[in-house]
Amino acid sequence: MWKYVVLALFFVAMIAVGILSHRKIKTADDFVIGGRRMGPWLSAFSYVTTYFSAVIFVGYAGRFGWGFGVSATWIGIANAVIGTLLAWLLLAERTRRMTSDMGVSTLAEFLRHRYDSKTMEIAAAIVVFVFLIPYSASVYQGLGYIMQSFFEGTGLENMQLSMLVIAVITGIYVFFGGYISTAVNGLIQGVIMMGGIGLLIARVLKVLGGLDGGLETMAAISDGVPAGSLATTFGPSPFNLLVLVLMTSFGTFGLPQMIAKYSGIKSKQAGRRATIVSLVGSLIISGGAYFMGGFSRALVESGHVPFDGTNLDRLMPAIFQVILSPELMAILVILMLSASMSTLASVVLVSAPTFSKTILGLNRITPIRILCLVFVLISYVVATTKTPIVTLMSFSWGAVSGAFIGPYIWGLYSKRITRAGAWAGMMSGLGTVVLSAVYIAFTQTMAVATSWAPKLAVLALCVSMVVTPVVSLLTTRISKIPEGSRYVSPAKE
Repeated sequence: MWKYVVLALFFVAMIAVGILSHRKIKTADDFVIGGRRMGPWLSAFSYVTTYFSAVIFVGYAGRFGWGFGVSATWIGIANAVIGTLLAWLLLAERTRRMTSDMGVSTLAEFLRHRYDSKTMEIAAAIVVFVFLIPYSASVYQGLGYIMQSFFEGTGLENMQLSMLVIAVITGIYVFFGGYISTAVNGLIQGVIMMGGIGLLIARVLKVLGGLDGGLETMAAISDGVPAGSLATTFGPSPFNLLVLVLMTSFGTFGLPQMIAKYSGIKSKQAGRRATIVSLVGSLIISGGAYFMGGFSRALVESGHVPFDGTNLDRLMPAIFQVILSPELMAILVILMLSASMSTLASVVLVSAPTFSKTILGLNRITPIRILCLVFVLISYVVATTKTPIVTLMSFSWGAVSGAFIGPYIWGLYSKRITRAGAWAGMMSGLGTVVLSAVYIAFTQTMAVATSWAPKLAVLALCVSMVVTPVVSLLTTRISKIPEGSRYVSPAKE
């Protein structure tokens, strides 16, 4: 019963925060971005816990650690330095100020006001709906593997049931507390995640006989990779490692759920402090997760963990099941829940308001709240049903960020970006992922197309960033500078 007690206490805390936050919600902006009054700690941890979900622990850490060895740690370091520190330095203050001046709270609204185009706003809302729902479904699935291992022999071993419980709890605290409850819970969850990562790393190194013992075991592995390469600085495939570093780091620059965190910051000073807090949190959580995953193969090769090397999504759950005591396993489950629920809540708080405001034309709290529940339900259904839409999960990161990164970043910095340039950047970035994936799937297989997802994502980011200003330059005479360019100005002290 102690497993259920630990789980129940965590859920009660999350729901309590949601209900207590309810009294602070007066307007739609309060619900969506916390009324633009979030302090540094809440803003920082909300960003970090949205960035890193259960997918990083269950999927990425194990999968990339298996293929790249200890060099996978570079992904976590880059996520902290590029995906967090650089992103905050370049985007946070300008986004906070411009969205406040425009009076908008979603990226789709930002694009409409910046480029004077209602059609662009609608297109952005469709992209968010089509690709972020599968993304949130992948978060459910990652968590489902952990719950299945932890609650083996109980009712919650059933993945559909355990994911339903998560969906219900997430829906409750988002419905009542919106962004405020998500930010407060993010702070709680972030502290749990950082502490949990430390305990997990210590346990892994202890089982392997310390850092030297782990590296020695990794250096001896030659199955499918050059001998000793899994213990080298850049691993057996430096180019593929670089692709993953770029995708997971620069990809955050164009994701709506990450951009929304900047709009809620209450001041420039709060943003500066949040930048430092976010960096530290990302280094511990992401760097720690990939560092731990980098030794996953050593645990298998040394005989500590039985694993056949087929389904890599089950690698980390198998490792945790063997090396952790019941007490540490309970901490792990809470860590996974923390990582996943914050990401799910943030995605919902982007998808539902965007759909309500842009597609339905409703900027009121009640319809937004109802749509939040609808989006939680849709994500759960997608996660538990074998449908073609599940294949979109592999491409969602690149498709969404590729579509928005060019118009968004150039829209923050340059007054000379035309509407035609913004449209070209959006469609070229999105098309790079979608059309390429379709072509590869038809000419080869869907599995091959999925393996290309990271490369297509990086290509889409580059294409969008280049096409947006180039087309703007070429169309200056035939496409007037949007009135929204007046919002662009140097960051104020």
